[in-house]
Amino acid sequence: MRSKLPQKPRLLYQGQASIRIISSDGKVIYIDPYAGDGYDLPADLILMTHRHFDHCDTSMIRKRNPDCRVISWKEALAHGRHNSFDLGYVRIRSIEAGGNPLHSRRHCVGYVLEFPAGPQTIRVYVSGDTSRVPQMAQLASLHINYAFFCCDGVFNMGLKEAAECAARIGAKHNIPYHMSINEIFDRRIAEQFPAADRLILEAGEEIELEPAS
Repeated sequence: MRSKLPQKPRLLYQGQASIRIISSDGKVIYIDPYAGDGYDLPADLILMTHRHFDHCDTSMIRKRNPDCRVISWKEALAHGRHNSFDLGYVRIRSIEAGGNPLHSRRHCVGYVLEFPAGPQTIRVYVSGDTSRVPQMAQLASLHINYAFFCCDGVFNMGLKEAAECAARIGAKHNIPYHMSINEIFDRRIAEQFPAADRLILEAGEEIELEPAS
């Protein structure tokens, strides 16, 4: 009997800064739970980038598997050190974030999630709330496949600065998110994101994650 090929990881953009990823072996990851729909699947991992209410509403997640892991900014950035976590189905690197008056680099993180894909690795960068920070220049060496950049231009960097960060990182797909104070998604703003290799995801849109071709 031919063995069943593993599914590709799937990413659901829920809106604002909220993302759900299902790994190739069915593990469910929620990042910054708050907005939109799609919280019905039991969680295996919950990641939060900082303490603001629109990034850490774990009450949205109705069910958790018995061994569900919760990683907050406090664990990801402990004693001034950005930590990494290897859970087998995903490896997580916490990344520098913040750098503006409302988001201190001491209390905010972004994440790079690395998913095994046969001989390759799929890497997803989630900026969290941030402006341009020095560590972004180092992310180019990771060859990131999908990069999410906040771009509200009020509490964080705007469209131009986010595009400059995208150019530094050089991901295959650059995705604007967390772009409006009042709306979970604003296509008008998303279409103004001037980064190369832009990919627009509507709130509620789900895609399969692909390794680099």
